[in-house]
Amino acid sequence: MKRGISVVFTAGFLQGAAFVLIPALGSTLRGSPYDLSNSSYGLLYFPEILGAVVSALGAGTIHQQLGAKGLFRLGALVNAAAMACLSLAYFTSGPLLFVFLLAETLLLGIGFGLTNAAINRAASLLFTGAAAAAVTILNAVIGGATAISPVLLHWLSQFGAWNVWPGLLLLLWLGLLLMPLATEGEADRQELGGLKAWRRSMLPFALGVVIYAICEGSFGSWADVLVTVDRHLPAASGALALSLFWGGMTVARFLLGAIPDQWLPRRWTYLAAPLGMAACFLLIPELSSATALVLAFTAAGFSCGIYYPYSMSYGIAAHPKEGTQMAGLLVGALMIGEGIGSSGLGPLQALLPLDQIYRFSALWAIPLLYLAWRNSRTAAGDRGNDD
Repeated sequence: MKRGISVVFTAGFLQGAAFVLIPALGSTLRGSPYDLSNSSYGLLYFPEILGAVVSALGAGTIHQQLGAKGLFRLGALVNAAAMACLSLAYFTSGPLLFVFLLAETLLLGIGFGLTNAAINRAASLLFTGAAAAAVTILNAVIGGATAISPVLLHWLSQFGAWNVWPGLLLLLWLGLLLMPLATEGEADRQELGGLKAWRRSMLPFALGVVIYAICEGSFGSWADVLVTVDRHLPAASGALALSLFWGGMTVARFLLGAIPDQWLPRRWTYLAAPLGMAACFLLIPELSSATALVLAFTAAGFSCGIYYPYSMSYGIAAHPKEGTQMAGLLVGALMIGEGIGSSGLGPLQALLPLDQIYRFSALWAIPLLYLAWRNSRTAAGDRGNDD
């Protein structure tokens, strides 16, 4: 697997950079000369989520048919096609623009599901005995790219050339196919896919990721609104709170992923993460100053940092013969939870203010803590009799 290290982590960076492009282009697409309405812009996210969930859930079946290399190459090609659609959208307007953007988000969702399942599974095999560290650092790379990509896109937009960045990503995805991939080992050849790869014992891992992603979406998608609208603070403060939320998450993944398990047992940090999220949900509604809120959202990002990658590594370790299916299931669970956390809080605010929703959200720590305890003690091959 060592020869696949550069491919896996490069693909993670490209995936993170590509996934954030439509949100980063929000003000551009809604302004002249594109003039998308708010409803049309909001519609772009549905094919992305649908494509990501369906492709992630089907990753195990595709792996069985095409192998690890085939799954990865298919994901890379679909991502390249998505970047081609976005690059072409730059030169269009009206209905044709919308068609290209819908195609881009659908293809990007499919590419996200396939590629993330492939590289998370590969990362778990990269270093013997350090799967959690490898998966955590991979997801830190993905998160770091989501922070860098909008900055590059904004800089190019100032010159009226935002299409250069997706065009470059297109070339990089295609170039990635020329890099040496890891040789498929015995674990790949024996891996199960399709219906025979599904296990009831996978569901607690998926449930934990769905609940976690609801919390992540509640923080990430509503930080700017809470700071700027609810607290009437400057827009720059809201943007900074959002940016540092993702920054805190990325730092946590790099830092905690690099610390040896002997120094800081991963299970301890896995169990501590829900408590940190709950503390932030309870603290943020009590704060009013920009500095305090920015620091609190930074802490929230740090608290969120390792729950998903640790769930991924523990889940794959508990299901070694269904690793790609497990990885795909958790990628799909992440997208479902993100959708609930990001979209569900909007209608819910007709009943409760956002501060009150945050306070109640602290209760998510109870199932998250139980599932972290349960899933982290599940060893590979120790799944009971539920298969």
